[in-house]
Order: sequence, then structure tokens, then C-alpha cells
Amino acid sequence: MPHPVTEAYVTAAPGVRLWTERRGDPDAPPLLLVMGAGASGIGWPEPLLDALAEHHHVIRYDHRDTGRSTTAYDEHPYPVTDLARDVVAVLDGLEVPRAHVAGLSLGGMLTQLVLADHPERLLSATLIGTCALSTRPYVAPDGTVTQSADLPPIAPEILEIWQSFGAERGPEAELDWRVEHWRALAGGQLPFDAAYFRDLERAVITHSGTHVSSTAHGRADDSGMLRTEALARNEVPTLVVSGTAEPVFPPPHPQHIAQVVGNARVLEVPGMGHALPPAVLGPLVRGILHHTRAAA
Repeated sequence: MPHPVTEAYVTAAPGVRLWTERRGDPDAPPLLLVMGAGASGIGWPEPLLDALAEHHHVIRYDHRDTGRSTTAYDEHPYPVTDLARDVVAVLDGLEVPRAHVAGLSLGGMLTQLVLADHPERLLSATLIGTCALSTRPYVAPDGTVTQSADLPPIAPEILEIWQSFGAERGPEAELDWRVEHWRALAGGQLPFDAAYFRDLERAVITHSGTHVSSTAHGRADDSGMLRTEALARNEVPTLVVSGTAEPVFPPPHPQHIAQVVGNARVLEVPGMGHALPPAVLGPLVRGILHHTRAAA
């Protein structure tokens, strides 16, 4: 049977309302999903949500300047750290004292900020396709030391396609661009299903009411995000997902996170890039559920 789904808006700041959705048993342990930069919560695939909702009260939401949440940046610019405050505001608005939290890409950075600044609100953390908010170096198994700033950069083909993010395009041309963006993000180790990602983006556009992507998060001030010492002291059980095809924060970024964040361990998902195609959903769900059960 489909899981019950409810929608609500929460106030994150004066003049800022965030769209939220909940599914699954309200009495099950809450699991909040935090999307990446410029991405609506609709980007979390339905099969992933339904599988997680077998065991959790699953919450997703639209960041400000995405989806159905308030478009705010051009009138009132905000720093990226405000998006982490929004994570806590969602929990407050839905009256959730503590939750398991999983974040993808920028969502993984926001989850680290919450780990550092509000650890009492987290039952566990899962970090997917992200980098450490720490200046501590990475030490390879052979003892080689790499400074955090010298870890592998974003793949050039990703940076190239990002140059046209938010450019003016018609609806179908925008869908074409988004599918090719996903093709690059997927990393190339698994077969790419263009129709799957086109359907996903059609749902995002229908939900948002526009095919125009906001560039707000890319323009927001990203200073003040380092939490080196606080993350080293972390005690919240933390899972770091390592995709072997990850083109944005490739290995050893996940291994670095597990070294510099206390109480963290790595789960490798073969073939996974910076995307959520059907082939990686099973291993990802199993990994998250094993992690949340262990944390409980």
C-alpha cells in the first residue's frame, strides 16, 4: 500500500516559508532528507522514499529558492549557512525534536553544519557525495599526507556544464540540458537511463511551476562553513557514502570525511556517481537503514 503523504509549509525566517512533505508512519523514527544546491526536494526519487518509509517517517523539503519554497535571494541575499539553519527550522516547524538526517552534495555540507552546531537534534547522519568541512589533512593507507585543499577537484566536464546552469532556455531545451547534466553527474560506470532522469526533472518542473532554475545557492556567500574542531569531536553516528564513479567529490573525499569527523564510517556503493539512478537505490537504502538501526 502507498504510504500516507502529507504536505505543509514551515516558517524558516521572517518572510521565508519552506515546503515540506512527510510520508510513512508518523510514530516511526523520523528521517529528514536534505537535497543539494539549487535542487528541489522532489529530486529524491519516489522508490527511495517509499523504501525508506517502510521503516521511517520520511521528511523532504524544498530549500529556499527552489520548488515551492519562498524565492528570497534577489531581494534578501543570505549566506549558505542560513540553509543549515533551515534544516533545524524544518525540524522545529514539524515539531520533531531529533531525527536521522541524510544529505546529498551541498545537503551533506549542511548536515555537517548541523552536526557541529546542533548535534542534539540528530539521531544519526548520512553524508552522500560531499566534502569535509575541515582543514585537517587526509592520510592515505600508505601514510601519504594530503592537505584538504589538495584533494581531487571537481571533474572538468562538470565545471564546464555548470557554466550554463540557469541560462535562458525553453522548457524542452531545459529538460535536454538537465538530462545531460545528470549524464555527466552519473559518472559513467553504470548504464545511463535518460528517460528516467527526464521523468524525474519533469516532476521537478511540474512541482516548481517553472522550468527556470535558480542560481541563488551558487551566488550565496559560502564563508564561515568550516567546523574542523567541532566535527572532530562529533559523537553522532555518521555514515559516509562513497561512490566509485563520483565526479564532484571523488574518493578519497569520503575517506577524508571519515577521518576528520568523529564516529564516522564509510560505505562504498559501486558504480555510484553524483546521482541517484535506480541501480544504486537498493544498496543505498540498505546502507542507510542498517546505519539508522545501529544508531538507534
